[in-house]
Amino acid sequence: MARTAEKRRFAFSNLSSKRETSLVIFILVLILGVTLRSPRFFSLANFHDILLDSAIVAIASIGQMMVVMTGGIDLSVGSGLALSGMLVGLVYKGGLGLNPFLALLLGGLIGLVLGSINSVLVVKGKIPPIIATLGTMSIYRGLIFLASKGQWVSAHEMPSYFIRLARGTVLGIPNLIFIAGLLYIIFYYFLSHTKTGREVYAVGGNLQAAMVAGINTDKINYIVYSATGFLYGLCGVLWVSRFASAQPDTATGFEFSTVTAIVLGGVSVSGGTGRVTGVLLGAVLSSMIENALNVTQTNPFWKLAIQGIVILIAVAMDQIVRRRKKTKVVREQ
Repeated sequence: MARTAEKRRFAFSNLSSKRETSLVIFILVLILGVTLRSPRFFSLANFHDILLDSAIVAIASIGQMMVVMTGGIDLSVGSGLALSGMLVGLVYKGGLGLNPFLALLLGGLIGLVLGSINSVLVVKGKIPPIIATLGTMSIYRGLIFLASKGQWVSAHEMPSYFIRLARGTVLGIPNLIFIAGLLYIIFYYFLSHTKTGREVYAVGGNLQAAMVAGINTDKINYIVYSATGFLYGLCGVLWVSRFASAQPDTATGFEFSTVTAIVLGGVSVSGGTGRVTGVLLGAVLSSMIENALNVTQTNPFWKLAIQGIVILIAVAMDQIVRRRKKTKVVREQ
């Protein structure tokens, strides 16, 4: 009996230690709590909106996850997204009837260039990631105003088939969710089942050990920053398509949404730890919290404060778990 009880405790401990399980439980509790206060929160239409809102955050968060796992951070995500989306919007405004999937590819390539600039600054320039991407965040935002001359690209200046890119469906599944799901499958395989993906974890886990093991750390940094740029380039096009407008101030502060998603998803700010499934759930939870604040008509001035509190709690929990694991390892030795 004692051994059976011990096995049950071990199984429960192992289950509760997984961030994904904790996130699912927290999401269910959040749904119940908000629904009791505002019943309209619990509706298919509202959940549909939450999933659509979380799709773009989820896509960009994949890249932010890889950057943070290597010990860096990308603060240019929002500006890069907006610049990519604006440039594609200006292509349509100029009268070029670009196929929407080519537009998506164009946005990705623009983002790839922007991400590559970040990688050069970090790898070749030896500039700390937070400083390098803080600089490019301002540069990219400034380029948006220069390219657009401070003007919007409105819905009537875009073809309807482009707007349907983000608003359409595939086999009844919204395109945004379909694209996000496809990208998550690709990057899950990349990080879990390829040599380069495992090297991303190794670089963030212990940089010196990775170098001793012969891993080309510069190459890994080039890959993660460039891939992040490509992903937020895609997000820029999807954003403009979904909201049918490209604005100079689009996605201001969006980088903090990606940081919130990855921290909630269990990505360690110290690097080396993170799971794609956790980030996906973190993006959904982040969007759900924002939606809940809107549905319950929470004072807008409290929204940023609450998001900051959520980030601090998630980071604190991560540090507590890491310390407990270290203590357990020391005791076993």
